[in-house]
Amino acid sequence: MKICVAGAYGAFGLKHLDALKNIEDIEVTSVMGPHKAKIESLAEERNIPNARTTLEESISEDKPDAVILATPTQAHAEQAIVCMNAGKHVLIEIPMADSLEDSHLVVDKQKETGLTCMAGHVRRFNPSHQWIKNKILAGELNLQQLDAQTYFFRRTNTNAKGEPRSWTDHLLWHHACHTVDLFQYQTGGKAIQAYGLQGPIHPELGIAMDMSIGMKATNGALCTLSLSFNNDGPFGTFFRYICDNGTYLARYDDLFDGNNNQIDLSDVAVSNNGIELIDREFISAIKENRKPNSCVTDAISAMETLDEIERDLNHGG
Repeated sequence: MKICVAGAYGAFGLKHLDALKNIEDIEVTSVMGPHKAKIESLAEERNIPNARTTLEESISEDKPDAVILATPTQAHAEQAIVCMNAGKHVLIEIPMADSLEDSHLVVDKQKETGLTCMAGHVRRFNPSHQWIKNKILAGELNLQQLDAQTYFFRRTNTNAKGEPRSWTDHLLWHHACHTVDLFQYQTGGKAIQAYGLQGPIHPELGIAMDMSIGMKATNGALCTLSLSFNNDGPFGTFFRYICDNGTYLARYDDLFDGNNNQIDLSDVAVSNNGIELIDREFISAIKENRKPNSCVTDAISAMETLDEIERDLNHGG
């Protein structure tokens, strides 16, 4: 299987390239990025045959079977549709779009073409969250509350590597999307209540730098999510699962009990790397001609909840 990674020299493009090296029977035949010198340097460094500055050029010239979009959020929907119109399977880094309207366009195109189109909701695949999901499905745990903190220090446009970038990130449509989807995935359905509060809008970036989100599931479980671009300290997202039978702390691919004792996750999946696991699911779904976990037709429920929260914010939340 031939794969193109678009946005390849960004923080998550590199994570996907690293993950794909561990997966058999695939070949990264092209990488795409708008800066010609940077993308050519990356291709040479990684021994990838083709470096392109546009997605259309990569699709037409290199003819990949599938594309991984690690490009700016604002380009996701349009680029995903371009890929599917060209007959290419596509994995879209989270989120699939930055509006519900554009998300529906992606879903409609997937239904029209029947191609694999997967949203990069990696929290579904992190071994830590998989362990919790397995316990819930087995009837061993019932979630009472999910408490999540998503904290960064981003008062300028910088990526996860601390490098400048040309687009503006968003607490709601990108970072909250992870937790909104995860909460609904773990509780088995769309939240029946959702609200949001936001702090002042940054005068230059034009976005809220602090946000608070609350949700309630059909079974009564609650989710409390705090987000900030003003946090001066360790960054990332940290989850506390408060359950009827224990408390658990998830830190990306690692899991601890409520007393900070680490839990062995070695038997949860074939890898302890969530990015590799999501790439494996994407490739397996294509090969097996089946619907993947985190198909855009399922992920759309998170976008619907985000839209509900945004409307709440716009009405003074």
